[in-house]
Amino acid sequence: MSTDRGEILLSIARAAISRALHLPLSADEGAHWLLDPGASFVTLTQHAQLRGCIGSLQAHRPLLADIKSNAVSAALHDPRFRPLRAQELASTTIEISLLTPPKTMEFRNEADALLRLRPGVDGVIFEFSRYRSTFLPQVWNQLPEPRQFMAHLKRKAGLPDDFWDAGIRLSRYSVSKYSEPEKLMMKPLAIRPGE
Repeated sequence: MSTDRGEILLSIARAAISRALHLPLSADEGAHWLLDPGASFVTLTQHAQLRGCIGSLQAHRPLLADIKSNAVSAALHDPRFRPLRAQELASTTIEISLLTPPKTMEFRNEADALLRLRPGVDGVIFEFSRYRSTFLPQVWNQLPEPRQFMAHLKRKAGLPDDFWDAGIRLSRYSVSKYSEPEKLMMKPLAIRPGE
């Protein structure tokens, strides 16, 4: 039995997706810590491009159930993408993020909030009225400037980039991240006419 948490979690996620796609694959689900409450995000990529990402911001069920449910949802129910097909699974890379409990941030205004963000460290939850969004800490790789990061977070929530209101609430969390090696898929050679 593997003692590496990442390997265990990744194999459980891959097996859950496989079974949802009617492909036989099993994983060891016997580790006692899988029964502890946990919050996770499961991210799928193909050729370093996002292919699905679904998760839980609060621990509300055993980690085992959270990983399996989020893995299947990322593969089949992310509204930004068509459902994953069985033949795509071999070229899909799985990443799992385990979240710490969110902590409310204190700030006076947007400029102060931006100064308090920790690029590369903080996952951020943005909330205003019925609007809500989050970015995992990994998103800092694509949006390294706090102002840009915040603008995209507001846009993801359905608000204008320059929106600000005293009622905005921000929370931060960190993650432990586990990722499979990047999956490589052979692309057919492009043959130009006359070659």
